[in-house]
Order: sequence, then C-alpha cells, then structure tokens
Amino acid sequence: MLSILRATTVAFAGLALMPALARAHSTADPSEGTAGGYFRTAFRVTHGCKGSPTTAVTIRIPEGVLSAKPMPKAGWTIETKTRPLDPPVDSGHGFKIREAVTEVTWTGGRLENAHFDEFVLSMRLPDMPGATLYFPMVQTCEKGSNNWTGIPAAGQKWGDLPEPAPFVTLKKAGGGHAH
Repeated sequence: MLSILRATTVAFAGLALMPALARAHSTADPSEGTAGGYFRTAFRVTHGCKGSPTTAVTIRIPEGVLSAKPMPKAGWTIETKTRPLDPPVDSGHGFKIREAVTEVTWTGGRLENAHFDEFVLSMRLPDMPGATLYFPMVQTCEKGSNNWTGIPAAGQKWGDLPEPAPFVTLKKAGGGHAH
C-alpha cells in the first residue's frame, strides 16, 4: 500500500511540474548576488526555438555592472562588446577598470533542442542593495530565435511575460566575496 501511495504522489508531483516546464524560461542561476561584490552565475538555455537547435547566445550586460568575464565553452567562440568608463573605476585589486562589457555572445556551437546548457559569467555587481538587474538575452537558432528580453513594467510579473529577461537581485552585503 505504501509503494502505491508513493507512486501516486510522484505521479501527481510530475503533473504539477508540467505547466512550469511547458513555460520554461531562460534564467540566471543563482539569481541573487551581493551588491558591490563579485558574482558568478549561469544563464540557462532549456530548449531550442520551436525545435530548432541553438547556435548562438547573446547576453546584454546591464548598466552598473563593472566587469563581466565569460567562461569559455568547448566548441563555442566568445565575442565581447565594451564601452569606455569615464572616469575609470577602481577594481579593488590595484588597477583601474577602463571599459565595461556591454554584451557577450557565444557562437559556433550547436545545442540540440532535446538538451540544455548554461552560459556562465563572472561579474562585479553594482552596490545597489534591493535592485533587480535584467540581462536581456537573445537565443539564435538554426531556424528562428527566442528573444528573452522582456522586462516587467510596474505592476507586471516576470513570469507573466512571454519571453522574460533573466535577472539577478542584489542583496545587502553580509560577508566576503568570491571571484
């Protein structure tokens, strides 16, 4: 009897997840970082574009992020776009940050619709506790694209947008930071 109850519970739990999976969004994981600290997050791509394999991922870096370094991926090429910082900003490590990354693009790989992958950035977050940073992301596929660029307006919920941008919320500093 216990095994039947356990199997039924597992089946219902699976059914409860189906709407969430059907509306899978592109997300940042983790999605909470310390304001003013260094932070690593992975932007997750969970499916292709209406079944078509993913061939490029572009992430726009929001204003205030002082540095952003992409993690290389085997089989993919990385391109970054930058803008000058005037005046330069102290890195906290004995040198000045003179340019801010505005966009990172991974190209040349192939991510099948049946698989998922993560595109990783390490960055220095702005010192703005309580703020939410949105990272608009364009997923280009062999056929079509997904534009994960929606940013909720006042009174709107992130999950209600058809293609919401991944986000990171900034919490108040409580300890050290990792690189």
